[in-house]
Amino acid sequence: MSGMDIIKSAVIGHAVGDALGVPVEFMSREELQEHPVTDMLGYGSHNVPKGTWSDDTSMALCTLHSIKVQGKIDLDHIMQEFGKWLDNGYMTPYGEVFDIGRTCLNAIIGYHNGKDVQHCGGNSEYDNGNGSLMRIIPISLYNYIKQVDRNVAISNVHAVSALTHSHPRAYIACGIYGFVVQALLETPKKSSIKSALAKAYEFYSDEEELKHYKRLFLPDFELTPDNCIKSSGYVVDTLEAAIWCLLNTDSYTQCVLKAVNLGEDTDTVAAVAGGLAGILYGYEQIPTAWINVLAKKQEIIDMCEKFYEKLTDKKQ
Repeated sequence: MSGMDIIKSAVIGHAVGDALGVPVEFMSREELQEHPVTDMLGYGSHNVPKGTWSDDTSMALCTLHSIKVQGKIDLDHIMQEFGKWLDNGYMTPYGEVFDIGRTCLNAIIGYHNGKDVQHCGGNSEYDNGNGSLMRIIPISLYNYIKQVDRNVAISNVHAVSALTHSHPRAYIACGIYGFVVQALLETPKKSSIKSALAKAYEFYSDEEELKHYKRLFLPDFELTPDNCIKSSGYVVDTLEAAIWCLLNTDSYTQCVLKAVNLGEDTDTVAAVAGGLAGILYGYEQIPTAWINVLAKKQEIIDMCEKFYEKLTDKKQ
Protein backbone atom coordinates (compact mmCIF):
# COMPACT_ATOMS: atom_id res chain seq x y z
CA MET A 1 0.00 0.00 0.00
CA SER A 2 1.07 3.57 -0.61
CA GLY A 3 1.44 5.91 2.35
CA MET A 4 -1.82 7.60 1.48
CA ASP A 5 -3.63 4.26 1.23
CA ILE A 6 -2.32 3.31 4.68
CA ILE A 7 -3.87 6.43 6.22
CA LYS A 8 -7.22 5.85 4.49
CA SER A 9 -7.23 2.15 5.41
CA ALA A 10 -6.77 2.93 9.09
CA VAL A 11 -9.08 5.94 9.39
CA ILE A 12 -11.91 4.72 7.16
CA GLY A 13 -11.53 1.24 8.65
CA HIS A 14 -12.03 2.77 12.09
CA ALA A 15 -14.99 4.95 11.03
CA VAL A 16 -16.81 2.14 9.21
CA GLY A 17 -16.45 -0.15 12.23
CA ASP A 18 -17.80 2.61 14.44
CA ALA A 19 -20.80 3.22 12.15
CA LEU A 20 -21.62 -0.49 12.00
CA GLY A 21 -21.78 -0.59 15.79
CA VAL A 22 -23.74 2.60 16.48
CA PRO A 23 -27.26 1.24 15.75
CA VAL A 24 -26.84 -1.70 18.13
CA GLU A 25 -24.81 -0.09 20.91
CA PHE A 26 -25.82 -1.44 24.34
CA MET A 27 -27.55 -4.50 22.88
CA SER A 28 -26.65 -7.76 24.57
CA ARG A 29 -24.71 -10.57 22.92
CA GLU A 30 -27.74 -12.81 23.30
CA GLU A 31 -29.95 -10.35 21.40
CA LEU A 32 -27.39 -10.09 18.62
CA GLN A 33 -27.03 -13.85 18.40
CA GLU A 34 -30.73 -13.98 17.61
CA HIS A 35 -30.57 -11.04 15.18
CA PRO A 36 -26.92 -10.61 14.12
CA VAL A 37 -25.69 -7.56 12.26
CA THR A 38 -24.67 -8.51 8.72
CA ASP A 39 -24.72 -5.12 7.01
CA MET A 40 -24.73 -1.39 7.69
CA LEU A 41 -27.92 -0.47 9.54
CA GLY A 42 -29.63 2.78 10.48
CA TYR A 43 -31.50 4.19 13.48
CA GLY A 44 -31.63 1.69 16.34
CA SER A 45 -29.97 2.68 19.63
CA HIS A 46 -29.34 6.34 18.78
CA ASN A 47 -32.01 6.85 16.09
CA VAL A 48 -29.52 8.06 13.48
CA PRO A 49 -29.23 7.22 9.75
CA LYS A 50 -27.03 4.39 8.52
CA GLY A 51 -23.39 5.37 8.14
CA THR A 52 -23.45 7.57 11.25
CA TRP A 53 -20.32 7.40 13.38
CA SER A 54 -20.00 8.33 17.04
CA ASP A 55 -17.66 10.11 19.44
CA ASP A 56 -15.03 7.45 18.68
CA THR A 57 -14.51 8.79 15.17
CA SER A 58 -15.21 12.42 16.08
CA MET A 59 -12.38 12.48 18.61
CA ALA A 60 -10.07 10.55 16.29
CA LEU A 61 -10.78 13.07 13.51
CA CYS A 62 -10.17 15.98 15.90
CA THR A 63 -6.77 14.45 16.66
CA LEU A 64 -6.03 13.82 12.98
CA HIS A 65 -7.05 17.36 12.05
CA SER A 66 -4.92 18.89 14.79
CA ILE A 67 -1.83 17.08 13.52
CA LYS A 68 -2.71 18.09 9.96
CA VAL A 69 -2.90 21.77 10.98
CA GLN A 70 0.07 21.86 13.34
CA GLY A 71 2.30 19.33 11.60
CA LYS A 72 3.09 17.85 15.01
CA ILE A 73 1.48 16.59 18.19
CA ASP A 74 0.33 19.71 20.03
CA LEU A 75 -1.51 18.72 23.21
CA ASP A 76 -3.18 22.09 23.76
CA HIS A 77 -4.38 22.23 20.17
CA ILE A 78 -5.82 18.71 20.37
CA MET A 79 -7.76 19.66 23.50
CA GLN A 80 -9.01 22.79 21.77
CA GLU A 81 -10.29 20.58 18.95
CA PHE A 82 -12.08 18.39 21.50
CA GLY A 83 -13.64 21.52 22.98
CA LYS A 84 -14.97 22.63 19.59
CA TRP A 85 -16.44 19.17 19.14
CA LEU A 86 -18.17 19.21 22.52
CA ASP A 87 -19.41 22.79 22.33
CA ASN A 88 -20.24 23.18 18.66
CA GLY A 89 -20.76 19.73 17.18
CA TYR A 90 -17.55 20.12 15.20
CA MET A 91 -16.28 16.89 13.53
CA THR A 92 -19.64 15.20 13.95
CA PRO A 93 -21.76 13.62 11.20
CA TYR A 94 -24.65 16.09 11.51
CA GLY A 95 -23.51 18.91 13.79
CA GLU A 96 -24.59 17.30 17.03
CA VAL A 97 -22.79 15.32 19.75
CA PHE A 98 -24.96 12.34 20.67
CA ASP A 99 -22.53 10.21 22.65
CA ILE A 100 -19.73 11.12 25.08
CA GLY A 101 -18.11 9.29 27.97
CA ARG A 102 -17.92 10.73 31.47
CA THR A 103 -14.11 10.74 31.69
CA CYS A 104 -13.73 12.53 28.34
CA LEU A 105 -16.42 15.04 29.29
CA ASN A 106 -14.79 15.86 32.63
CA ALA A 107 -11.36 16.28 31.03
CA ILE A 108 -12.61 18.67 28.33
CA ILE A 109 -14.59 20.71 30.86
CA GLY A 110 -11.53 20.84 33.10
CA TYR A 111 -9.46 22.21 30.23
CA HIS A 112 -12.19 24.78 29.50
CA ASN A 113 -11.97 25.85 33.12
CA GLY A 114 -8.24 26.49 32.99
CA LYS A 115 -6.62 23.21 34.00
CA ASP A 116 -3.17 22.63 32.59
CA VAL A 117 -3.36 20.32 29.57
CA GLN A 118 -1.18 17.74 31.30
CA HIS A 119 -3.48 17.49 34.31
CA CYS A 120 -6.92 17.18 32.71
CA GLY A 121 -7.14 13.44 32.30
CA GLY A 122 -8.83 11.27 34.91
CA ASN A 123 -6.35 9.14 36.86
CA SER A 124 -8.52 7.10 39.20
CA GLU A 125 -9.43 3.44 39.08
CA TYR A 126 -12.78 4.56 37.65
CA ASP A 127 -11.15 6.36 34.71
CA ASN A 128 -10.22 3.23 32.78
CA GLY A 129 -12.85 3.35 30.09
CA ASN A 130 -11.91 3.08 26.43
CA GLY A 131 -12.24 6.80 25.63
CA SER A 132 -8.57 7.33 24.81
CA LEU A 133 -8.01 3.99 23.09
CA MET A 134 -10.83 4.76 20.66
CA ARG A 135 -9.12 7.91 19.35
CA ILE A 136 -5.42 7.01 19.51
CA ILE A 137 -4.84 5.65 15.99
CA PRO A 138 -3.85 9.03 14.42
CA ILE A 139 -0.94 9.21 16.88
CA SER A 140 0.36 5.82 15.75
CA LEU A 141 0.01 6.94 12.12
CA TYR A 142 1.99 10.09 12.91
CA ASN A 143 4.70 8.06 14.66
CA TYR A 144 4.95 5.72 11.67
CA ILE A 145 5.05 8.37 8.95
CA LYS A 146 7.59 10.51 10.82
CA GLN A 147 9.62 7.40 11.74
CA VAL A 148 9.71 8.46 15.37
CA ASP A 149 12.06 6.62 17.74
CA ARG A 150 10.19 3.89 19.65
CA ASN A 151 10.51 5.45 23.10
CA VAL A 152 9.35 8.82 21.79
CA ALA A 153 6.52 7.14 19.90
CA ILE A 154 5.24 5.46 23.06
CA SER A 155 5.61 8.72 25.00
CA ASN A 156 3.49 10.43 22.35
CA VAL A 157 0.79 7.79 22.73
CA HIS A 158 0.83 8.05 26.53
CA ALA A 159 0.66 11.85 26.47
CA VAL A 160 -2.31 11.95 24.12
CA SER A 161 -4.11 9.24 26.09
CA ALA A 162 -3.54 11.25 29.26
CA LEU A 163 -5.43 14.24 27.86
CA THR A 164 -8.55 12.42 29.00
CA HIS A 165 -7.37 9.12 30.53
CA SER A 166 -4.15 9.35 32.52
CA HIS A 167 -4.39 6.21 34.63
CA PRO A 168 -1.54 3.82 33.67
CA ARG A 169 -3.98 1.05 32.76
CA ALA A 170 -5.57 3.24 30.10
CA TYR A 171 -2.38 4.53 28.55
CA ILE A 172 -0.79 1.06 28.56
CA ALA A 173 -3.77 -0.14 26.49
CA CYS A 174 -3.07 2.65 24.02
CA GLY A 175 0.61 1.71 24.01
CA ILE A 176 -0.11 -1.97 23.33
CA TYR A 177 -2.45 -0.93 20.52
CA GLY A 178 0.33 1.30 19.17
CA PHE A 179 2.73 -1.63 19.04
CA VAL A 180 0.20 -3.64 17.03
CA VAL A 181 -0.52 -0.74 14.65
CA GLN A 182 3.21 -0.21 14.05
CA ALA A 183 3.81 -3.90 13.36
CA LEU A 184 0.90 -4.14 10.92
CA LEU A 185 2.01 -0.98 9.13
CA GLU A 186 5.47 -2.44 8.68
CA THR A 187 4.30 -5.98 7.78
CA PRO A 188 0.56 -6.38 7.16
CA LYS A 189 0.29 -10.04 8.17
CA LYS A 190 -1.56 -11.67 11.06
CA SER A 191 1.74 -13.04 12.37
CA SER A 192 2.78 -9.44 13.07
CA ILE A 193 0.15 -9.21 15.82
CA LYS A 194 1.81 -11.80 18.05
CA SER A 195 5.28 -10.33 17.52
CA ALA A 196 3.91 -6.88 18.39
CA LEU A 197 2.35 -8.20 21.58
CA ALA A 198 5.67 -9.78 22.56
CA LYS A 199 7.42 -6.43 22.09
CA ALA A 200 4.74 -4.65 24.10
CA TYR A 201 5.06 -7.18 26.92
CA GLU A 202 8.83 -6.62 27.04
CA PHE A 203 8.43 -2.85 26.99
CA TYR A 204 5.89 -2.76 29.84
CA SER A 205 7.30 -5.68 31.85
CA ASP A 206 8.14 -3.46 34.84
CA GLU A 207 4.67 -1.88 34.96
CA GLU A 208 2.46 -3.18 37.76
CA GLU A 209 -0.64 -2.44 35.68
CA LEU A 210 0.45 -4.88 32.97
CA LYS A 211 -1.06 -7.69 35.05
CA HIS A 212 -4.51 -6.61 33.87
CA TYR A 213 -3.52 -7.56 30.31
CA LYS A 214 -1.83 -10.88 31.08
CA ARG A 215 -4.38 -12.96 29.15
CA LEU A 216 -3.67 -10.96 25.99
CA PHE A 217 -0.06 -12.18 26.02
CA LEU A 218 -0.86 -15.88 26.33
CA PRO A 219 0.44 -17.84 23.30
CA ASP A 220 -3.03 -19.25 22.64
CA PHE A 221 -5.03 -16.11 23.42
CA GLU A 222 -6.97 -16.43 20.16
CA LEU A 223 -8.35 -19.76 21.38
CA THR A 224 -10.14 -18.05 24.27
CA PRO A 225 -13.84 -19.04 24.02
CA ASP A 226 -16.07 -16.21 22.89
CA ASN A 227 -18.12 -16.44 26.09
CA CYS A 228 -14.96 -15.43 27.98
CA ILE A 229 -14.37 -12.35 25.80
CA LYS A 230 -16.04 -9.27 27.23
CA SER A 231 -17.01 -6.30 25.08
CA SER A 232 -17.76 -3.61 27.64
CA GLY A 233 -16.46 -0.04 27.75
CA TYR A 234 -13.69 -1.06 30.16
CA VAL A 235 -10.42 -0.46 28.32
CA VAL A 236 -9.02 -3.95 29.04
CA ASP A 237 -12.17 -5.59 27.66
CA THR A 238 -12.18 -3.43 24.53
CA LEU A 239 -8.53 -4.05 23.68
CA GLU A 240 -8.84 -7.79 24.26
CA ALA A 241 -12.03 -8.04 22.20
CA ALA A 242 -10.62 -6.05 19.27
CA ILE A 243 -7.43 -8.10 19.03
CA TRP A 244 -9.34 -11.37 19.56
CA CYS A 245 -11.62 -10.49 16.64
CA LEU A 246 -8.62 -9.67 14.45
CA LEU A 247 -6.93 -12.97 15.28
CA ASN A 248 -10.06 -15.04 14.71
CA THR A 249 -11.13 -13.71 11.31
CA ASP A 250 -9.68 -13.55 7.80
CA SER A 251 -11.08 -10.36 6.29
CA TYR A 252 -12.01 -6.81 7.21
CA THR A 253 -15.71 -7.63 6.91
CA GLN A 254 -15.51 -10.70 9.14
CA CYS A 255 -13.49 -8.82 11.77
CA VAL A 256 -15.78 -5.81 12.23
CA LEU A 257 -18.97 -7.87 12.10
CA LYS A 258 -17.57 -10.23 14.72
CA ALA A 259 -16.72 -7.20 16.88
CA VAL A 260 -20.19 -5.68 16.53
CA ASN A 261 -21.96 -8.95 17.28
CA LEU A 262 -20.15 -9.31 20.60
CA GLY A 263 -22.64 -6.72 21.85
CA GLU A 264 -22.47 -3.98 24.52
CA ASP A 265 -19.95 -1.29 23.47
CA THR A 266 -20.37 -2.27 19.85
CA ASP A 267 -19.24 0.97 18.21
CA THR A 268 -15.96 1.27 20.09
CA VAL A 269 -14.95 -2.38 19.92
CA ALA A 270 -15.65 -2.37 16.17
CA ALA A 271 -13.85 0.97 15.66
CA VAL A 272 -10.73 -0.22 17.51
CA ALA A 273 -10.81 -3.54 15.62
CA GLY A 274 -11.68 -1.80 12.35
CA GLY A 275 -8.65 0.46 12.38
CA LEU A 276 -6.38 -2.58 12.75
CA ALA A 277 -8.29 -4.62 10.17
CA GLY A 278 -8.16 -1.73 7.72
CA ILE A 279 -4.36 -1.70 7.96
CA LEU A 280 -4.07 -5.49 7.79
CA TYR A 281 -6.33 -6.04 4.77
CA GLY A 282 -6.12 -2.69 2.97
CA TYR A 283 -8.56 -0.04 1.84
CA GLU A 284 -9.79 -2.05 -1.15
CA GLN A 285 -11.06 -4.79 1.18
CA ILE A 286 -13.39 -2.47 3.08
CA PRO A 287 -16.81 -2.96 1.43
CA THR A 288 -17.47 -0.11 -1.00
CA ALA A 289 -21.15 -0.03 -0.06
CA TRP A 290 -20.21 0.65 3.56
CA ILE A 291 -17.74 3.38 2.63
CA ASN A 292 -20.24 5.06 0.29
CA VAL A 293 -22.90 5.36 2.98
CA LEU A 294 -20.44 6.70 5.58
CA ALA A 295 -21.40 10.18 6.79
CA LYS A 296 -19.02 12.85 5.42
CA LYS A 297 -17.06 10.17 3.58
CA GLN A 298 -15.35 12.59 1.20
CA GLU A 299 -14.47 15.04 3.96
CA ILE A 300 -12.75 12.24 5.90
CA ILE A 301 -10.83 11.10 2.82
CA ASP A 302 -9.78 14.68 2.06
CA MET A 303 -8.59 15.06 5.65
CA CYS A 304 -6.51 11.87 5.32
CA GLU A 305 -4.90 13.25 2.16
CA LYS A 306 -4.08 16.58 3.79
CA PHE A 307 -2.70 14.79 6.87
CA TYR A 308 -0.38 12.73 4.66
CA GLU A 309 0.68 15.76 2.61
CA LYS A 310 1.45 17.81 5.71
CA LEU A 311 3.66 15.14 7.25
CA THR A 312 5.49 14.14 4.06
CA ASP A 313 5.45 17.33 1.95
CA LYS A 314 4.03 15.19 -0.86
CA LYS A 315 1.08 16.34 -2.93
CA GLN A 316 -1.37 13.68 -4.09
